[in-house]
Amino acid sequence: MFETLNALVLREVRYKEADRILTLLTDREGKITAKARGALRKGSRLAAATQQLTYSEMTLFGNRGRWSVNEAMVREGFDGLRGDMEKLALAAYFAECAEALSVEDQPEPELLQLTLNCLYAVSRGLDAPEKIKAAFETRLMCISGYTPALTACAVCGKEPAEPFLSLEHGAVCCRACAGMGERAPLGEEGLAAMRYLSTAPAKKLLAFTLSDGALPRLADASERYFLRRAERGFSTLKYWKSLREYGNPTPSEGGGIRPLPPSAACGDKREGDRFSGGRSTRKPDDGRSTPSVIAASGADSSLSEGAAVCRPLKEKAHPHIHKRREKP
Repeated sequence: MFETLNALVLREVRYKEADRILTLLTDREGKITAKARGALRKGSRLAAATQQLTYSEMTLFGNRGRWSVNEAMVREGFDGLRGDMEKLALAAYFAECAEALSVEDQPEPELLQLTLNCLYAVSRGLDAPEKIKAAFETRLMCISGYTPALTACAVCGKEPAEPFLSLEHGAVCCRACAGMGERAPLGEEGLAAMRYLSTAPAKKLLAFTLSDGALPRLADASERYFLRRAERGFSTLKYWKSLREYGNPTPSEGGGIRPLPPSAACGDKREGDRFSGGRSTRKPDDGRSTPSVIAASGADSSLSEGAAVCRPLKEKAHPHIHKRREKP
């Protein structure tokens, strides 16, 4: 049976020499697994449309619950993700979350629309990454049935003063109200934003503003609540955070790439070398010049303490080779 579906590629795995196993989030069949035969061959018509984080129109053949891709055409490639590692890592986090919280063979159009809208926003740089991430996590919790109770304080029933989000109970509470377990600070702006994200139309999900101080609180609260309800970690989230902490490596700027220390740059990199007391333990062989690592002294002010410099040893003749006598 052939069926034409719109599908977002959440994950791809290489199979055998030239095939791909795809995890797809479709508009009518929900999450399914399909095989793309020959997608990795040179000149394959399925290569572009079956890449991860690509939204494509696919003609699938189904037989006894197994799907294979017969034809595919790219509808949205999210090209802005491919040239930026930070954007790509955040998009991969969205895909991993969608895969983890979706159910096989169950249509989830809201989840597909949410993921596509957030991928488009990240690709085009429409908003701050933290804002898009917080909106995605909060709305995903609502779609999955974990909508937090944000109407009033769960303890006193009043409008929260200095609101906090209870991660254990999924409810908002005042700062002074106790007995709600682990909590995350929201603030008034964060509470208003989370209320908006719980009920806003999908097309206007990001149509809200936050001050610079309120955005980090909302991002922290939504992430911690999401991870608490998901009951698992996400490797793509850790990778995205590492890129934001250490820099985003790009071919032009080289961000995040640290040079080797002088001792590592100068030392002999051949296997078996060991350094002791600032001097190499490898002995010169065959009379050839071998670098020796000598600890920098105080006389060389251009090097920091503990650095090393490379100085060649004097050439020594091999003991078994004698110089020829010149003829008179």
